[in-house]
Amino acid sequence: QVQLVESGGGLVQTGGSLRLSCAASGRTFSSYAMGWFRQAPGKGRDFVASISWLGGSTYYADSVKGRFTISRDNAKNTVYLQMDSLKPEDTAVYYCARAPRVDVTTSQYEYDYWGQGTQVTVSS
Repeated sequence: QVQLVESGGGLVQTGGSLRLSCAASGRTFSSYAMGWFRQAPGKGRDFVASISWLGGSTYYADSVKGRFTISRDNAKNTVYLQMDSLKPEDTAVYYCARAPRVDVTTSQYEYDYWGQGTQVTVSS
């Protein structure tokens, strides 16, 4: 069983930064792509970023491109999301997820394990 635990969320002002972490259990972490998604109140879950199994490929939603950076440390079984220049519209619960594949993917249906989520609130 794989467990994903997010941390690092919180309240920040517009223009501020946060770094989310997602710690994964299991010895096969480095064999899989990882992703971040977010869900704002009353809305569906949206793709944010994805990273390939060794970190060589990344992909971002247009809404966060140039502001967010996804990375991973396979030695620590952890994936990160550095969020800079935050905007009120970035307010959401952020989830990390694992995809049973090596390449990046934007589809939530290709992810099989999900964390419980961490709240990010950006005040104006």
